[in-house]
Amino acid sequence: MWQKQIEKYERELTASVIPFWEKHCVDREFGGYFTSLDRDGSVYDTAKYMWMQWRIVYMFAEIYLAGYRQKEYVDIAEQGFDFLYRHGRDEAGRYYFALNREGVPAMAPYSLFSDCFAAMGAAKLYKITGRPRHADAAREAMRNYLERAQSGNSALQWNKSLSGKTPYLSLGHYMMMANLGLIMNDCLGGHEFDSAMETAVDMVLNKFYSPDFGLVFENMPVAGDKPDLDSSIGRQMNPGHVLEAMWFLLSYLENIPGSQDRIAAIVKIIGSTLEFGWDKEFGGIYYFMDALGKPHLELQHNMKLWWVHNEAILASLYAYDLTRDETFRKWFRKLDDWTWNHFPDPEYGEWFAYCDRRGELTHTLKGGKWKTFFHVPRCLLFAAARMRKIAAR
Repeated sequence: MWQKQIEKYERELTASVIPFWEKHCVDREFGGYFTSLDRDGSVYDTAKYMWMQWRIVYMFAEIYLAGYRQKEYVDIAEQGFDFLYRHGRDEAGRYYFALNREGVPAMAPYSLFSDCFAAMGAAKLYKITGRPRHADAAREAMRNYLERAQSGNSALQWNKSLSGKTPYLSLGHYMMMANLGLIMNDCLGGHEFDSAMETAVDMVLNKFYSPDFGLVFENMPVAGDKPDLDSSIGRQMNPGHVLEAMWFLLSYLENIPGSQDRIAAIVKIIGSTLEFGWDKEFGGIYYFMDALGKPHLELQHNMKLWWVHNEAILASLYAYDLTRDETFRKWFRKLDDWTWNHFPDPEYGEWFAYCDRRGELTHTLKGGKWKTFFHVPRCLLFAAARMRKIAAR
């Protein structure tokens, strides 16, 4: 079973997904990348969203380091770094949310995830080049990210909320803290970010996890240790985020002695989240859900998105590898089957992104404001690597 799956994932990565982005995403006139790509790779918008830009830097560097050592991948990552580092920061070193094609700031740096993915991309590039400017950029962005994530006011002066709104902590901030800490330590060397990863594990398991529901909530009130069940945002569940967070935590804890109890708790959460998030009528995992089954404010809540299924595949593989519980091998097969029957595009390459609840495509784009060269190639790359570990053991 595993060898055929490994070959399938690697073939899709190297013959379909990488060539699509290598051919279409590089802006050879101004620098940076085009991410708003139609089904055939043609550009339909030239805005440069910082999350999407830095994720491309990270992913080409990651693929190079994974053994696919094409010099072109490093060249693509370096030219993106140069453009983004030159144009992308405000006077305080924070990364804007978006630039126009030429590199002129188009949207304020209200999102701390711009700094998050800048740290990720610069650090991974430094592991290849060893250039101090790449390490310095990674540390600066990481410092900004941690300060904002832990401040309770991550949007800073661009926060549009007023005193009547309940302040929440976001699961996304802490799940990325765990992933970023691991990448930073690996790429820069040392244990500088161990405390950030431990903070992330503690917050996810002891703040965002609700023993009453057996699930992890997306937003938790800053004050108290119970979810806010009187509001839609307080009851919001994001299965994809939870599953992504869980394999992040497992990738950290599997190398930390004495972590068996925490690993068992995380694996249990993966199982409960898959059961909760799976659409038992049409298959696939919902985008957003309500903890009490009440109406959801987000109209796209019952859609089936590519990245959710990418992260579910990885979570099921990590859980199976660390426990050998057949439940998770069955989940992998179910997820693999649904995902590969709905998202890959055999005609033009790469993957579609958005299906309705029944699994019918709603858009044919391959990239945009929220999709880039990231979740799909990371899933294909990391899933193949994890399956090789499983097969070897």
